Amino acid sequence: MAVSGEAFCRTQLPRVSRTFALNIPLLPEPLDLAVTVAYLLCRIADTLEDEAPGALQQGLLDELAVLVELGPDWEARARAFARGAELALREEAPVAEAELLAGTPTVLETLASLPSWVHPHVARCVRTMTGGMKYIQRRYGGGGRVEGLPDLQATFMYCYYVAGVVGEMLTGLFIASSPRVAARQDALAPRALAFGRALQLTNILKDVREDLDRGSCWLPRDRMAAHGLEPGTLALPGHRARAVALMGELVRVARGELEVALEYALALPAGEPGLRLFCLYPLFFAVETLNTLEGNPAVFDPEPVKMGRESVLRVMLLTQERVASDEALRALYAQCSRMSSPEPVEVMT
Repeated sequence: MAVSGEAFCRTQLPRVSRTFALNIPLLPEPLDLAVTVAYLLCRIADTLEDEAPGALQQGLLDELAVLVELGPDWEARARAFARGAELALREEAPVAEAELLAGTPTVLETLASLPSWVHPHVARCVRTMTGGMKYIQRRYGGGGRVEGLPDLQATFMYCYYVAGVVGEMLTGLFIASSPRVAARQDALAPRALAFGRALQLTNILKDVREDLDRGSCWLPRDRMAAHGLEPGTLALPGHRARAVALMGELVRVARGELEVALEYALALPAGEPGLRLFCLYPLFFAVETLNTLEGNPAVFDPEPVKMGRESVLRVMLLTQERVASDEALRALYAQCSRMSSPEPVEVMT
């Protein structure tokens, strides 16, 4: 029996993202499917950047930007794109990512089935993301890899292209789907970039060793140099104290972005709890992650540093209980941000 496009997208989501598999189902219909499809298309671009070294040279990012416009002959072009992407993938690429690339025509088919108000926001996001990836690679890359960005401004630019633009897209989708959210546009729009940027910067810090092992680094070179480091020496055991100090400095930058992201989430109406929780889950996951990274030399070890299942469930419960109260959420954020490591937080009864 053939699998529908919607079924494929909903099944594929948890295979390529643990976090978004938790919060996207909280969104009302059809917004949940729209954001699922948008996330998968962004993940396809991300996979091309990470797992297909020849994607830039072969024009695959350009083609993806064209495909999301759903122009003439997009079905045939999507099939050709999937074949080309398969050939460009590294052999060690994760199976789920390879399956998602192969399913690009199905993801686009699902996008085409969604209401017309979805399309321009998703298309603009993917166009900006793929164009930004190309720009970063051409300006700062070598051999398909970026080994450090010159300064924090460049790191923020990269964060915009791969995540800040997602914050803009989500804001557009939220406003288009709900008159109550549309009334908050002036409060949401200025904070949308920080929401996406904060989550991406946290991921960059969390994945620093994994990226280094793949030959890439997204940290600012000037801040590394201030600590006597460069990408090639960042993970050396003899430089661990310097690396931990650098991490602490960048964690403080990420916390500043998260404070703005919290105000973004609170600008969403309390009468839209699904939208609030969609934002609050990853925001508080990021707070917990930064707590784990700060002062922790293990972040530079080969074994990745991750949140435990108990911490994930605790964050979900605590935010669910407080979702309608700005005061309670601010208090929870302040308490969690003060922790140097995950600790129990009182559960409301």
